[in-house]
Amino acid sequence: MSKPVSPVVVCTSLMLAALRCASAAGFRLAGRPANRGSMRAVTLSIPEPWSVTAQNLPEHADNPIHTDPGGQAAGFPHALVAGVTTYAYLTHPIVAAWGADWLARGGGEVRFRSPVLDQDRLRLQPERDADGVRVDVTAEREPGLLLASFRAVGAAGPPPDLRPGERLPPLETRIGEEFGLGYARRAGDDATIYARLGVVHPVVWPSLANRVTHRHVARGAWIHVRSIVRHHAMVPIGAEVTVRSVVVRRFERSGERAVLDVRVEHAGTVAVTLEHEAIVALPGA
Repeated sequence: MSKPVSPVVVCTSLMLAALRCASAAGFRLAGRPANRGSMRAVTLSIPEPWSVTAQNLPEHADNPIHTDPGGQAAGFPHALVAGVTTYAYLTHPIVAAWGADWLARGGGEVRFRSPVLDQDRLRLQPERDADGVRVDVTAEREPGLLLASFRAVGAAGPPPDLRPGERLPPLETRIGEEFGLGYARRAGDDATIYARLGVVHPVVWPSLANRVTHRHVARGAWIHVRSIVRHHAMVPIGAEVTVRSVVVRRFERSGERAVLDVRVEHAGTVAVTLEHEAIVALPGA
């Protein structure tokens, strides 16, 4: 009798196939231009390459794939690292080169293409791109495999309006150490600018969009595929923010996908806006 296949293995196989499909789909979405709205390039220096050892943080353990047993059951040597942790790494070269100006008015688009494993030695390589600078992530274990990419621009433009769609309940929260400066430090991003300026790390913005997706849109296992992040103001550590979100599109591609417009407000102003895409129900769910 053949051995039953673990549900974790089945789920992970579907997740990896969906990520490959997402990578092949390119940057254009219906109703959203390929230049990602009002984001525009400015003349900025090319950031320096950076290396870091990927860390799988315990707060992501509610998803079995972010544990060593779950990762090993799926055929990997270690746990898979959460996408928001990879995003924290991607922002490091940008912030090191462009500083507070990027935190206040810059932005970019992140795409997750292949899994990052716990303890992977990562290399982040910035290159000049038509839209500004592109940072690619590879690992020493397979240097030719692109794991994630971030196309960063110096000027994200004014906040776009939330598009019509399915309005979700607002999220009100205080930005503390859970996904702020402490998160980045534990992940391995040792930049000091956040403590010096007293502002939150940009990892918090896709983290908040993920929280909304998990609570109100996803059904079971789900995959964060892509985010456009636009900064409109820096936000102090400990700030109270309101997150307003709208599901603007649902469609089928390697499962059910949802595209959300997300707006983060602080002290009566729009601090950050995102376009957030996820596979919210895997095939067969």
